[in-house]
Amino acid sequence: MDSSWLHPRDELVETMRRIYRFKMTTTSGGNLSIRDADGSLWITPSRVDKGRLQAADIVCVRPDGTREGLHPPSSEFPFHREIYRRRPDIKAIVHAHPGALVAFSICRRIPDTRAQVLAHTICGKVAYAAYACPGSEELGRNIAETFAGGADCVMLENHGVVIGGRDLKDAFQRFETLEYVAQTLAKAAALGKISTLSDAQLVERVLPDLAELPHAGPTSREKELRTQICDFVHRSYELRLLTSTVGAFSARLAGDEFLITPRRRDRLELEPSGMVRATKDACEAGKRPSRTALLHALIYRQNPDVGAIINAQPSHASAFCMTGAELSARTIPESFIMLNDVPRLKHACVVADAAQIASHVSLAKRPVILIENEGALVVGKNVLDAFDRLEVLEATSEALFLSRPLGPLVPMPAAAIDELKRVFGVE
Repeated sequence: MDSSWLHPRDELVETMRRIYRFKMTTTSGGNLSIRDADGSLWITPSRVDKGRLQAADIVCVRPDGTREGLHPPSSEFPFHREIYRRRPDIKAIVHAHPGALVAFSICRRIPDTRAQVLAHTICGKVAYAAYACPGSEELGRNIAETFAGGADCVMLENHGVVIGGRDLKDAFQRFETLEYVAQTLAKAAALGKISTLSDAQLVERVLPDLAELPHAGPTSREKELRTQICDFVHRSYELRLLTSTVGAFSARLAGDEFLITPRRRDRLELEPSGMVRATKDACEAGKRPSRTALLHALIYRQNPDVGAIINAQPSHASAFCMTGAELSARTIPESFIMLNDVPRLKHACVVADAAQIASHVSLAKRPVILIENEGALVVGKNVLDAFDRLEVLEATSEALFLSRPLGPLVPMPAAAIDELKRVFGVE
């Protein structure tokens, strides 16, 4: 469901449920609010189980200070009110205590979003606010002053994070993205030196306007693929292989046409009708395909055996992309059979450098490629095959990460690799 059509009560409940479901807050921790057009503030209540929050639990504080609801508002209401007073452009606030951002807050560090282009673009300016007692007017002033200085995301010393947005979806997506990049940075720090991007590399490049494809009623095959892609996108999100804003799936149709996920559409809200039919130079009228559309078009053109493509930034694999650590697939048979040897490319833009990236792809020899500070590119015979590879890639990356404190990696011997190549036809 498109959350922009929800009443503030329902939108707050659905967003908190998502935050809680993915362990980005605790039963008693965190709060959300929305500033309505009439100046009313809708906010989550104090001391109500976040895992069982209902629309009736949401509190409304009117501009005159009167309250409506079954409970008192969150004890952090003072800083919500003060942020809205100091930043009229902010219409929604997310405050929570997700693990990776708390780790950064207790180390007095700010996650360096320069490690990924989209994280840097989505999160905006990240700054620190000095510690003060939760619920105090002093904490409200500290946070609001930091927002007044132009911050979009405010880390709280020994506390958590507060994030503002033009609406609740915008604030949530910033929050999720910042926590996701913080998780990845924490893992990468255990692997080696983290590489970051230059100002020139951090400029987000998007596709130019595409021509309109002639209208055509979808075939049964297209309908099937639209549903299948959505199902796997939702599963990937649930498994944290994608975030709400980052990650693209596509599948080949007839001729030069393919279906691809739309640009900046919440992955959990994606429906079959929202998929975009596209070619290298055109797409469905009124829609915007993922910025990876040109790259996918070139891969399909050069690889007739490729039926589906995924771009993703799962946290363990992305940690390897941010460092010089080797991601060896010669660990267990499944990893080598599904991934082959995983090459790593120097940082390249999926828009400007699409032709260069596409030239490295081969379903038989290089079905998975890591792009420095960009993430993983995965191809398959079909959507299931590509998703399977993505899942195996992240599982392999996690196993490699977890093995490091245990001792040196002992890869499969050359004889075992030769046998796998012979038995399973790995090139």
